[in-house]
Amino acid sequence: MREHLGGTGGSAAPGRVADVRRRNLALVLGSIGPDARATRADIAAATGLTKASVSSLVAELLETELVEEVGVTRAGERGRPGVGLVLNGQQGALGAELNVDYLAVGIVDLQGALRFHEVAEAENRGRRPEDVVAELTGLARRCVAEAEAAGMRLVGGGLAVPGLVVPARGRIVTAPNLGWRDIDVSAALGELVPGAPFGVVLSNEANSAALAELWYGHGGSFGTYLFVSGEVGVGGGLVIGSELFAGPGGYAGEVGHVVVEPGGRRCSCGGRGCLETVAGQEAILAAAGITDGGRTTAARMSALQAALGRGDAEAMSAVERAGHYLGIAVVSAARLVDLSAVVLGGHFAVLRHWISPSLSSSLDGFAPGLVAPDAVAFSELGTTAALRGAAGASLRRALAAPYELLG
Repeated sequence: MREHLGGTGGSAAPGRVADVRRRNLALVLGSIGPDARATRADIAAATGLTKASVSSLVAELLETELVEEVGVTRAGERGRPGVGLVLNGQQGALGAELNVDYLAVGIVDLQGALRFHEVAEAENRGRRPEDVVAELTGLARRCVAEAEAAGMRLVGGGLAVPGLVVPARGRIVTAPNLGWRDIDVSAALGELVPGAPFGVVLSNEANSAALAELWYGHGGSFGTYLFVSGEVGVGGGLVIGSELFAGPGGYAGEVGHVVVEPGGRRCSCGGRGCLETVAGQEAILAAAGITDGGRTTAARMSALQAALGRGDAEAMSAVERAGHYLGIAVVSAARLVDLSAVVLGGHFAVLRHWISPSLSSSLDGFAPGLVAPDAVAFSELGTTAALRGAAGASLRRALAAPYELLG
């Protein structure tokens, strides 16, 4: 079988031949999984490339160290055994999250495992951005050092923040719950994983968490869904056909600022009656009568769970109200973009037992049958979702362009 080089005949230009080889490298790499142990013959059958070409391409991929040989497997009962190929678990990326009340870093390897993870509680609202970023950089450096000591190579990374961002410029346009506006973090990104071949990219935390659900959580079974992230604020990410849909400006999915209570409380975005004002952490805690008192948000959330466990009427009412308005927002988004599934993360997942009844009642009451009970999933990724998604996006950039790692 001849490989198609494009064009209508004649000799292909050297540049075009190189482009085809690059595409074929990515094609071959895409047919190798974290534990499938595909042989060269398997890859040739899956891609339509000749066995000789596959062998040559695999040799280059082994040079990038993105894949490794894992022993002998048999493709069938007869014939010579083949050497299995898998994605190399010693290759990884850093994921970092900067949120209102905590900082988090972690290393995700090519096999999808979270190898290192550190979370630091921190009240970041109103702090100077440079101070917060410096603290996060310190966490990242410790995490990177641990990974390197374990023999890992980091190909890149990602930083997720709770706000609107311009990834190409490394700029946070606005992060209302942090009190930040027009913050340039481009220089700081490079300090998180110095020298990483695929760099470190800025992202919205809800979008990154939505992708983490696609790659490592419930989203893979849906393909198309709305992800709703419950933190101090409420974020959202749209995944359509297993691809993140961010819209022309990159700001699609802001479900936390869908108006669910016209004339309601003023929101951090400047509007009124947004979902965030009734279903964000601060809104639920305030409605439940759980005041600050010098406690961290995590401590207050623990107090809320304890109150719910006791059947406290005020706490139950606050969570039920949040579930009711969450349902309204989900139905509005589902009607607009033809969605039939939702994945809930952050405090919505933590409060699953108590918020589910009012959420289900709201979904059924406002749009019967639109979002079926088995199409409502609660994330199991916890506080790792955004950093997993940020790291995973970096890993996928490497898998799409393995030739960048060749000398």
